[in-house]
Amino acid sequence: MESSKKLLDRTLEVICVVLFAALVLVVVWQVFTRQVLDQPSSWSSTLARYIFVWLGLGGAALVFGERGHIAVDFVVRKLPDSLEKAIAVLVQVIIAVFSAIILVWGGYRVALQSWEQALSGLPLSVGPLYLAMPVAGVLIIIYALYHSIEVLRRHEPPVAHDEPEAV
Repeated sequence: MESSKKLLDRTLEVICVVLFAALVLVVVWQVFTRQVLDQPSSWSSTLARYIFVWLGLGGAALVFGERGHIAVDFVVRKLPDSLEKAIAVLVQVIIAVFSAIILVWGGYRVALQSWEQALSGLPLSVGPLYLAMPVAGVLIIIYALYHSIEVLRRHEPPVAHDEPEAV
């Protein structure tokens, strides 16, 4: 199970790096055509937004998988271990349910509704842009299930115990 998570993490990292590099190239091209050639590219702004959405949601899933998201856990850390573990699993279940309803189901519905809507400046429709939501939702659900199982198996602490460094 750990090796599957590492593979997923690594794949998401590579995808995010590629998307970020593509975003930089597209924005540089946009600035070059606007400032140097004085003939702004008609497609670069739209493509940059498209890439940014996929990068943002993919990066959010990756950070969730690495447990790098913000968590206010001061009170939970003071609770007994069994209650801390139960709350950690409950939080993962709530996140999975939210992802299933809002990102997967909602994103899928929006993508279907906008599949035929033309995207200005590119020979694509808006639908694939919205597919980033269900894809990220599925990834977050996979990570939430993984973290729940690992907490229950005691392979992972219920709360990430990263203390701030003393100054």
